[in-house]
Amino acid sequence: MAETGGYRDTAPGLQAEIGERLARLRLARNVTQRTLAGEAGVGLRTLRRLEGGQSTSLDTFLRVVIALGCGDDLLAALPAYDIRPIERADARGTERRRARPRSQDSATMPWTWGDESRD
Repeated sequence: MAETGGYRDTAPGLQAEIGERLARLRLARNVTQRTLAGEAGVGLRTLRRLEGGQSTSLDTFLRVVIALGCGDDLLAALPAYDIRPIERADARGTERRRARPRSQDSATMPWTWGDESRD
């Protein structure tokens, strides 16, 4: 198993950790790769690539997760953002559809109270 934090640093590292966890889950449930591939509707080689931490499609990943019965667990890892009523009032009843880029000045300048003089 990858060290905590290490697999989060890169996409390949995260892919490897996900593949390893899927393989362990499959084995814990005593399911063969061939059976899981059939239930997920993916090829056996594709499942082996996924479990080996190699690149596969998001569709393949989701099919395998659903076949393992972990779809709700995956959604729990990405909590839904519900807008608070006060934010809805501030936005005049609309929800955010786009993100605005942060201005370069505010991102690099340290925050101050505003009453300090700049040298």
